Amino acid sequence: MMNERILCVDDDVNILEGYRRQLRKEFSLEIAVGPTEGLQVLTTQGPFSVVVSDLQMPGMNGIQFLSKVRELSPDTTRLLLTGKADLQSAIDAINQGQIFRFLTKPCSSDQLADALTAGVSQYRLVTAERELLEQTLSGSIKVLCEVLSLVNPEAFGRSARITRLAEAIAGHMHIAELWPIKIAALLSQIGCVILPEAVLKKVYRGEPLTSDESQLYNQHPYVAADLVAKIPRMKQVGDIIRLQDKHYDSGDGSDHDRSSSPAPVEARILKVALDFDALESAGKTRLEAINDLKNRTGRYDPNVLNALHEVIADSPKYDVHRIRACQLRLGMILGEDVRTNSDVVLASKGQEVNESITLRIQSSALMTGVKEPFIVLVSANEGSAETDPEESPKAA
Repeated sequence: MMNERILCVDDDVNILEGYRRQLRKEFSLEIAVGPTEGLQVLTTQGPFSVVVSDLQMPGMNGIQFLSKVRELSPDTTRLLLTGKADLQSAIDAINQGQIFRFLTKPCSSDQLADALTAGVSQYRLVTAERELLEQTLSGSIKVLCEVLSLVNPEAFGRSARITRLAEAIAGHMHIAELWPIKIAALLSQIGCVILPEAVLKKVYRGEPLTSDESQLYNQHPYVAADLVAKIPRMKQVGDIIRLQDKHYDSGDGSDHDRSSSPAPVEARILKVALDFDALESAGKTRLEAINDLKNRTGRYDPNVLNALHEVIADSPKYDVHRIRACQLRLGMILGEDVRTNSDVVLASKGQEVNESITLRIQSSALMTGVKEPFIVLVSANEGSAETDPEESPKAA
């Protein structure tokens, strides 16, 4: 157990030193005097496998403290020690802090060691399950996204752009788990495979749709959610995708969603990212797009809009290059649609260059020809890309 780190929090330093003496041979132990120091240690030195807290502490009791721990480090196992063994304290500990074990004082060193051992085992179980889930999902998602990029490069280009933006917004808002919003954003457009190309082109150009076209387009989130629901453990992701068009104040403005219950924060983030991308794709500047969103009263979560504004202000810088197909490198971002000489879209603006995109563009360049040079974005921190000698990069 020495590889698993334990954090003990109490307002009595003598008790903490006692824990250190009793448990140092079995566990790697850190101590913090009081809840404020405990949260500081957790954020600067974490993650910890187990956090043990006393109940009665000044300023913030153990239940409140462990609730904060759950927000900051959801995988960490939480134990509560108390000399006050009343039923209400136990109920609050379980409901508010989702405590793994509730121990009463006096607690022998053997009892505490057994509880810590069980807590470490629980932590290993949770993290192993999550890692397996993420690895399994990442493989499935990669296949789905690569298929979409081949079938409908414009739709996948949009999903690639909104994924980067949605993930940045969620990170700025300190969302505990980022993978659901990332996967939901990546897969948010797979329902577009049912749409005629002419309808999609009108959507991406910001052109008005007929009544029948709008009705058809409004179904794509539900098609995507149904497809995603067939993947084990993806219900949360499916719900985010299904609610991607839901207005913050009530519904999505259509007849098929009049629910008054709020969408989860991940769906609210996805809606902002989608609508911001639509405005930017229609020719709005970033500042104009943000102002347009803010003027649409009731549609968006104000906290998400504020996060968007700050994310855009702090967005990474890119160098703009014009290159030929043979100069493509993994990790570049396409700055415009890449088309064949007959004007077929091979890959869409915003897509990050991966192996399948590289193969498709370079093989098309050899067989039928592509319109070259085309624009790519390269992170300013990665240095210059190989460009045509007559082309000089400029800052994005």
